[in-house]
Amino acid sequence: MAYSRNYNRPNTGEPKEFEEKVVSVNRVSKKTKGGNKVSFSALVVVGDRKGRVGVGLGKAADVSSAMQKGSSYAKKHLITVPLKGTTIPHEMRIKLGAAKLIMKPAPPGSGVIAGGAVRAVVDAAGIKDVVAKILGTANKASNVRATFYALGKFKKTE
Repeated sequence: MAYSRNYNRPNTGEPKEFEEKVVSVNRVSKKTKGGNKVSFSALVVVGDRKGRVGVGLGKAADVSSAMQKGSSYAKKHLITVPLKGTTIPHEMRIKLGAAKLIMKPAPPGSGVIAGGAVRAVVDAAGIKDVVAKILGTANKASNVRATFYALGKFKKTE
């Protein structure tokens, strides 16, 4: 018997440990002998806003399953970001694939000055003040991966 886990789980009303943010959902199709086979891919960012963040890409026949798979993968592959107050410890320049990323610490109160894909990852990590610029590509998946890679490369400075 196949059933969805969500329908059988009681809602306890407890706050979630992680905040989930769906960055993009893509509809993809494959030509087969019987016609077009349609499926979906969802790019999901999860974080606890206290320095832990994860990124996952889920693929499935329907959107909700793809989001669930992406979220599950992201929770299994979390990284801890070292924070210096409400910002990042130092400047970071990264090139990952076609994405080039520049991240700089910002003074308290300046907020997150970044594009959509970078903003999703930085917010989930709990970074409140940062300046970031993405160069090279507009591909959200590449930009999210580059941001995630950059956050994993930070060194703790005291």
